[in-house]
Amino acid sequence: MNDFSGLIRMRRSANKFLPDVKISREDLDAIFSDVKFAPTAFNLQHTHYLVVDSPEMKERMFEAANRQYKVKTASAVILVLGNKMAYQNVGKVNEGLLQLGILSKQEYDHTVSSVTSFYESRGESFLHDEAIRNASLSAMLFMLAAKDKGWDTCPMIGFDPVEVSKHLNIPDTYEPVLMITIGKEDLSSQRVRGYRKPIGEFVSYNAFQ
Repeated sequence: MNDFSGLIRMRRSANKFLPDVKISREDLDAIFSDVKFAPTAFNLQHTHYLVVDSPEMKERMFEAANRQYKVKTASAVILVLGNKMAYQNVGKVNEGLLQLGILSKQEYDHTVSSVTSFYESRGESFLHDEAIRNASLSAMLFMLAAKDKGWDTCPMIGFDPVEVSKHLNIPDTYEPVLMITIGKEDLSSQRVRGYRKPIGEFVSYNAFQ
């Protein structure tokens, strides 16, 4: 088994963390330095991470997450946000390629026009779904990068996005996609991994079976 396969199998959703373990901004930055290479449609980089590590704000996240104990004991709480209007940054994210001469002015203008048209022609539900798709891809890489650096995580959907947005001043253009707790897992009550389907039950070829 290679290192990556081992990493995938080692990553677990941690439901209990060792209390009072601090995670430094340097440790988080090292994780985010890997996360920035996550796949993203048209390189629009829809995802924004909001790190909550102050005791006061963590307590508010604890309340917004139905008082789940793992939020209280986590070293930090990470909100994964998807930008529903990320396509509006298409010009900015391609400016470097234009300046380097990799894109001609005609190619740059065509990219900006076509990507803008692609998103605006598909309506609000598509923008919402795109924010979730891209942020979810990034969030998975965040959890793997965290595990690679010795940190445990748990992705969570059990929180009130309205309360979270209010407390953290999240703009309406951003969708709270996931809450991820990060810290050092308390292994004292870790359960055996649950049943996972064999490949034949979740993979089909050429037609759904």
